[in-house]
Formats: sequence, C-alpha cells, structure tokens
Amino acid sequence: MGDLLTSLASGQIPLVAFLAISLIMFFAGIYGFLTRRSMLMILISIELMLNAADINFVVFNRYLYSGHLEGFYFTLFAIAIAACETAVAIAIIINIYRNLASVEVGTLDQMKE
Repeated sequence: MGDLLTSLASGQIPLVAFLAISLIMFFAGIYGFLTRRSMLMILISIELMLNAADINFVVFNRYLYSGHLEGFYFTLFAIAIAACETAVAIAIIINIYRNLASVEVGTLDQMKE
C-alpha cells in the first residue's frame, strides 16, 4: 500500500491501475458479447475487448521497455485492423437489416430459406 501511495504522490500512475481498468473493460466486453442480442451491441462489445488488449500492449511496453515503441506500433496496427473489421461487419449488418428488417441474432436462422 505504501508503494501505491508513493507512486501516486509522485504523479506516476501505477501499473496495477492500468491493468485494473483493462480488466474491467475486457470483462464488460465479454458480458456484453454473451448477453446482448443485437448484432451492433455484440460488435461494440468485441471492440471493447480489443481496446482492453490495446491498453495492455501500451502499458506493458511503457513499464517494461520504456525506450522502445514496439507496443505502440502494435497497438496502432491493431486499431487499424479493428477499424477495417468494423467497416466490414457494419456492411454485413446493413445487408442483413435490408433482408430481414431486424439486427437481432435470433432472426438469422431465417437466412437459411
């Protein structure tokens, strides 16, 4: 507890604080992915999990290898890939909405017909 107070007093945020935020974000994404029925909400939950992983990349790069930028570059690459994935997923969701007039996961079994 003394180390935490010392690091907070010095103005540096401890590693545990970043990891706790990332953990909360990741489990909120898992909860949203497992409980939501709307495809858009599921997509948002997946993006939340990816952002939690990106926070981990940046934080571990900062604390373990402070002079290197590999974690930042990997995070930028992951954000770019996630943006492309989101654009394709939204295009698919729009197509499904045009055919079924719904974006609920339960109505996708009608696509078989």
